[in-house]
Amino acid sequence: MRTQSWPRWLNKRDGSRVAFDSGKIERAIERAGAATGELGVAQAHILTRAVMPLLPEGPELTVEQIQDCVERVLMEAGYYPTARAYIVYRERHGRLRRERRSLVDVAASMNEYLRREDWRVQANANQGYSLGGLILNVSGKVVANYWLDEVYSPEIGAAHREADLHIHDLDMLAGYCAGWSLRTLLHEGFNGVPGRIEAGPPKHLSSALGQMVNFLGTLQNEWAGAQAFSSFDTYLAPFVRQDGLSYPQVRQLLQEFIYNLNVPSRWGTQTPFTNLTFDWVCPQDLREQVPVIGGEEMLFCYGDLQHEMDLINRAYIDVMMAGDARGRVFTFPIPTYNITHDFPWDSDNATRLFEMTARYGLPYFQNFLNSDMQPNQVRSMCCRLQLDVRELLKRGNGLFGSAEQTGSLGVVTINCARLGHTHAGDLPGLLARLDGLLDLAFESLEVKRKVIQHHMDAGLYPYTKRYLGTLRNHFSTIGVNGLHEMLRNFTGDREGMHTEAGAALALQVLDHVRARLVDYQERSGHLYNLEATPAEGTTYRFAKEDLKRYPGILQAGCADAPYYTNSSQLPVGFTDDPFEALSLQDAAQCKYTGGTVLHLYMGERISSAAACRQLVRAALSRFRLPYLTITPTFSICPVHGYLAGEHEFCPRCDEALLQQQASTCCGACSDA
Repeated sequence: MRTQSWPRWLNKRDGSRVAFDSGKIERAIERAGAATGELGVAQAHILTRAVMPLLPEGPELTVEQIQDCVERVLMEAGYYPTARAYIVYRERHGRLRRERRSLVDVAASMNEYLRREDWRVQANANQGYSLGGLILNVSGKVVANYWLDEVYSPEIGAAHREADLHIHDLDMLAGYCAGWSLRTLLHEGFNGVPGRIEAGPPKHLSSALGQMVNFLGTLQNEWAGAQAFSSFDTYLAPFVRQDGLSYPQVRQLLQEFIYNLNVPSRWGTQTPFTNLTFDWVCPQDLREQVPVIGGEEMLFCYGDLQHEMDLINRAYIDVMMAGDARGRVFTFPIPTYNITHDFPWDSDNATRLFEMTARYGLPYFQNFLNSDMQPNQVRSMCCRLQLDVRELLKRGNGLFGSAEQTGSLGVVTINCARLGHTHAGDLPGLLARLDGLLDLAFESLEVKRKVIQHHMDAGLYPYTKRYLGTLRNHFSTIGVNGLHEMLRNFTGDREGMHTEAGAALALQVLDHVRARLVDYQERSGHLYNLEATPAEGTTYRFAKEDLKRYPGILQAGCADAPYYTNSSQLPVGFTDDPFEALSLQDAAQCKYTGGTVLHLYMGERISSAAACRQLVRAALSRFRLPYLTITPTFSICPVHGYLAGEHEFCPRCDEALLQQQASTCCGACSDA
């Protein structure tokens, strides 16, 4: 006979925790018995005593666990009508709760946005506080409830609502992100959707850039996240040659292109989330190929156009460095540069590139120096998603046929910090619970793939259907969040991502996830990858929900603004030594097959382009991580523009005010 340890706490459905009271079980049984006339107070007391030993061991339990035990005891005791009434009552109230969740409280939804009380207001770095944002926020809640209550299973919906995992972009009935073939657009033009305005293949750089703006903006309306083009400089260089454009002309056209991509003209008053990958040097597989402009083959090859590629890269950097009319940095498109063995480190353009990096940290660098991969094997999708398209070989299309037509249909992030707290010191238990959450993520992503495919076939995404056609080369993505806090909670705050033992345990967990993804890929026939998720608002949502349920959980931030460290990153502010960060993060960064980026945070701008060039070259040569960006701290003054470092107030403005004050004082003294 076991020694019973009664639970101390009950976790309610709303996430709150109250003291366990067995008297409530007895009263519930008594009410059910009274409804059928089968039993009274005495029998309810006896049945409650039979329920108690069946409750799960541990200090906490849930309402569902209690109700399961009550149903079992009623059935075993032969009170079948009462058990049936209890089950019906339970199901009816469960359905009512689900219906209430599906209903959107209009007044609350409006006020939460207008007062900025809803975490979703800050969840997207690309969406400002605006009327369009309000419309998207309110409509997004309707769409999210549709996903959770009508599409996904109750188990998946509960896991998301209870913050065991996070299903990204629930507010959109759309896929996550997509990369497109710029070559196809330039060869065929922007057309092919019945009833919509059409344009033939562009014949000049100006019209090519105009079609790209329209294409990226239009496709952004059919996807929740980033839209990308690869080989931007390679594919546009023929237009520069054919038009005979000078540098000032190329710069003017690119200035118009970049400005138009930064106008908040898309749904939710957002700018299109765009990414461009630059080859810098013409890729080997394109050098002998002949460009086609306006349906006509040119008399030169892509490999003959290095001068024109240099003009495009110089102009792009100069425009991004100048910023808008007030000197503010252009957020998009995010530039990704392929650093290959033939990258010209000492060229004038390279100096400009690293000057831009030192000042603003805009570029992302893709590492082909210390890797067995080639530029034509990887297509950058957004600020985090780096697709290893060698996996597409398993799909039978070959490497080059689908490299640019990849992306991610959906992303699910696992709350790892909670796992560390609820399974402290119990690695087998942690991995078993992780497997359960990964299975739910897998199920949700398979469901989403079917839904998006169905709606694409039905014409809900007409331009995606025209330019993509199939989703079978798109990945399903699973990410992790809060590995540092997982380690802290798991080890009683002895280890973290910054310690040797903690990092080793994190690698073990990441390898475990990778093995599960291989299994999912083999079972489904669909592509899966592991991503260092850009959690944005999710990291705060996880932390807030956990603080309600587990007051003693270890978190970053403060009680009023808790958060978890992104993916497997080092804790914020741990080091300002870039090579220490690289050494500690290199192994973990290489575990991600879907996407990751290591930010090297600088207190202010790097001293020179030469120093920045040396840092990037050393980092990519000595370490295996696939993706790197430099993140200097800077401020923008409306009057004086760029200021190195963080400044709440402009020191040059303050100096001018002090001089003005001193002049006024001197004048007053002389008058006296």
